[in-house]
Amino acid sequence: MTRLSVNINKIATIRNARGGHIPDVVKVAIDCERYGAQGITVHPRPDERHIRRKDVYDLKPLLTTEFNIEGYPTRKFINMVIEVQPAQVTLVPDPPNALTSSAGWDTIRHFDFLKDVIAEFQASNVRTSIFIETDPEMIFKAGELGTNRVELYTEPYATLFIKNKKKAIDPFIKAAQVANQAGLGLNAGHDLNLDNLKYFAQNIPGLLEVSIGHALISDALYFGLENTIQMYLRELNTG
Repeated sequence: MTRLSVNINKIATIRNARGGHIPDVVKVAIDCERYGAQGITVHPRPDERHIRRKDVYDLKPLLTTEFNIEGYPTRKFINMVIEVQPAQVTLVPDPPNALTSSAGWDTIRHFDFLKDVIAEFQASNVRTSIFIETDPEMIFKAGELGTNRVELYTEPYATLFIKNKKKAIDPFIKAAQVANQAGLGLNAGHDLNLDNLKYFAQNIPGLLEVSIGHALISDALYFGLENTIQMYLRELNTG
């Protein structure tokens, strides 16, 4: 069974647009769990334009499912993750001013840097995952880093899916096979939605977790949050 982790960044974006505490990010996270989500994902950025550092600390003692913190591993980010002790940290190569994640790690170029960061997290018993594209060489190199998992960057799949779903999925199937051979757990995320999620999940061997935020929160405007989470779970785990 593939787990659904709901990224609540967009909830924080709505809150921050007006100030105050509506919608309540912590309450929404707890409700997502109550409605069936098996994890909560946040991606605090340096400018705090959506999730704030305070949100991260407020969430940790109240969540009952897996807490996943995404981000670029600055010293400040590393220290926060070690203090909070989430179930998982997902390392992304975003520069500080990035609108959203748009590429995976070059695990050859950044090998020494990533190896040191991963070792530090694992010494604190935090499971590590790194955001990565489908290049087999990059995935094999990720296996040498000591990371527990990789998260496949799925925007290329989502973009091509509309035109040719077979062509869209093929490199991800191969990437999953490489990850499995390398002994890596497999996550995925970015632009997965109700249209393309089932086909992805059906075809990717060993898929442990998907992290979905933008599409899920957008769908919730029409269908309601509880119903939307159940819709995504059905797409994810039905044949």
